[in-house]
Amino acid sequence: MTSHVLSQLRSLEAESIHIIREVVAEMQRPCLLFSGGKDSIVMLHLAAKAFAPARIPFPIMHVDTGLNFPSVLETRDRWVERLGVQLVVASVPEAIERGLVQEEPNGSRNRIQTPVLLEAAEKNGFDALFGGGRRDEEKARAKERVFSFRDDFGQWDPKNQRPEVWDLYNGRVHQGESIRVFPLSNWTELDIWAYIEAEEIDLPDLYFATEREVVDRGGMLFAVNEFTPLKDGETAEVRSVRYRTVGDANLTAAVASTAATRAEIVEEVAAVRLTERGATRGDDKVSEAAMEDRKREGYF
Repeated sequence: MTSHVLSQLRSLEAESIHIIREVVAEMQRPCLLFSGGKDSIVMLHLAAKAFAPARIPFPIMHVDTGLNFPSVLETRDRWVERLGVQLVVASVPEAIERGLVQEEPNGSRNRIQTPVLLEAAEKNGFDALFGGGRRDEEKARAKERVFSFRDDFGQWDPKNQRPEVWDLYNGRVHQGESIRVFPLSNWTELDIWAYIEAEEIDLPDLYFATEREVVDRGGMLFAVNEFTPLKDGETAEVRSVRYRTVGDANLTAAVASTAATRAEIVEEVAAVRLTERGATRGDDKVSEAAMEDRKREGYF
């Protein structure tokens, strides 16, 4: 007898596609937040599958901090051209120039992304924003519902969330309110990489190990480039490294690795016990509640 039980990956894929289609059915003006990292690329790939052979029926938005790795922007543009989707760019440097936000002393633009994101969402009338967050990444993200309600200021209240029974999602919002939607909530980093291998998904070359010039800062390996030049007294070294997550180039560290193919990365990720954000994101080390504080203000 033929078995019709879906594999773990195909079950996750089906769930995510169902969520994406549900949002398009319920909401007026959805948009997919696209960073050019592995999770948002998988989410975009799933959206393309959800509506094939038609085009994706909503735009994608990149909140551009001006501190992106060049290969991330190149990969973003390849996906936009390949799928024929509309790209909305919300520019943090432009917002700084006109006084909407101010540069922070520590060089991080994570917190000041939020007003830029909220302004772009309001300007374009987006009432639902797809985000690539997963519950295994970080404590605050583990609290999120799949449909995460935001008030008319774009803020999130972790103590006031709607129940989600099985796969029934409530997309009702009042004027000015919106939702963030996380189709990858139930995926893990290992699931993401297994899916990337199975589907042969195009990613920035940063994810694959090669020899790079890096500097060790407090146990974190930062690439030496225009965003992270050497400081007085520092010495660079060439090591085989790769990136587990992609954020701003001045705050995202690499990890020592020889995994240069998708299959090798799947093996490597299966053995690690520290999340990618905990291992490599300097912006999450401000405090234990750094991510939750940003999400309360309207962050992804």
